[in-house]
Amino acid sequence: MKHTTLAEKYRPSSLKEIIGQEKAIFEVNEFLKNFPKKKALLLHGPPGTGKTTLAIAAAKENNLEVFELNSSDLRNRAKLEEILKPATLQTSLFKKGKIILVDEVDGVTGSDIGGIPELIRIIEVSGWPIIITGNDVWQSKLSQLRQKCKLVEMKALTAEQIHLVLMKVAEKENVKENSHFLRQIALKSQGDLRAALNDFQLYVIDKEPTNIDSSDKRRKEQTIFNILRVLFKERNDFLDLFDETDMSLDEVFLWIEENIPREYKDEALFNAFDALSHADKFRGRIYRQQFWRFLLYQNAFQSAGVSYAKKRPNLGFVKYESPKRILTIWINNQKNAKKKTISQKYARHVHCSVKRVMRDFELLKPMMRQPIIQAQLRLEDDEIEFLKK
Repeated sequence: MKHTTLAEKYRPSSLKEIIGQEKAIFEVNEFLKNFPKKKALLLHGPPGTGKTTLAIAAAKENNLEVFELNSSDLRNRAKLEEILKPATLQTSLFKKGKIILVDEVDGVTGSDIGGIPELIRIIEVSGWPIIITGNDVWQSKLSQLRQKCKLVEMKALTAEQIHLVLMKVAEKENVKENSHFLRQIALKSQGDLRAALNDFQLYVIDKEPTNIDSSDKRRKEQTIFNILRVLFKERNDFLDLFDETDMSLDEVFLWIEENIPREYKDEALFNAFDALSHADKFRGRIYRQQFWRFLLYQNAFQSAGVSYAKKRPNLGFVKYESPKRILTIWINNQKNAKKKTISQKYARHVHCSVKRVMRDFELLKPMMRQPIIQAQLRLEDDEIEFLKK
């Protein structure tokens, strides 16, 4: 265990061991079955959802060899041709064929000598199916690549799914730990199973004491007003302050921003907004680069950072207010995000631009409410609910 990470040790070796990705598994199998109708498939989704694992397991179950490349291999056209040309021309010695796996395609920059244009050229001439993985594939630099590929999305795992995996791993590793502690790891992983297993391994190896209460007594869910009261009235680390609210860190961020001026004055006001600005920086990096591990830093700055902005607690009563204009913008953005994902699916299905679907969305909505259309578009439950509004 000291030499092998738990994420590698318990990596699924077959498709049936992969949890929560049934639709993606079906799409990958269909792609391999119908090759060369489409020569490349682009697996995308948040980190730790099993994109590479799915590609390798699919190859194994279809008796295919895996020839793996990563984003660094795409940066030099001469080197890439030297490596890839023999792989695309030669048959597999021990398998019935092969898959070319290109990992982390969103790591290629626009300045790379080979880069995305070279990958597109490879797709056009390859005699073998190509599976490409990436976290954020909606960047403009990948627009031409998306047109050449079958797009398959992998969803972030739920906290419950990750919790069940951690319980099984704990049992196999003969580690006795209470379920509440494992659930906290699952919640903090934000759908990233690999991160959850890494965090669990650190706990197992280091044997660090946990501050999780092992008693049967559970704290009740705190309202946002209680969270603000504790955050502003006390002076503490508070790294787990937001763990027991249904609100996202982004929504909590807006409440804190709205109410800092009601609690802090002068230097403390400056320090609190300075800490919150650092949280906002990490929040931006999370959305731009899909580095979900930065949630830890966002959480630290908007909890402990804001709490320590003052030299001493303010004991007076303060009436907290909900964020107004900013919260309205945020809610509208959330609605537009759902509208955009539906429009993207519809646009791909009917071969038109997303912009046109967004423009005519209200006209198309009655048609998209029909179950047969929703099935063809493969809409998620939350997208179907959105169309009902």
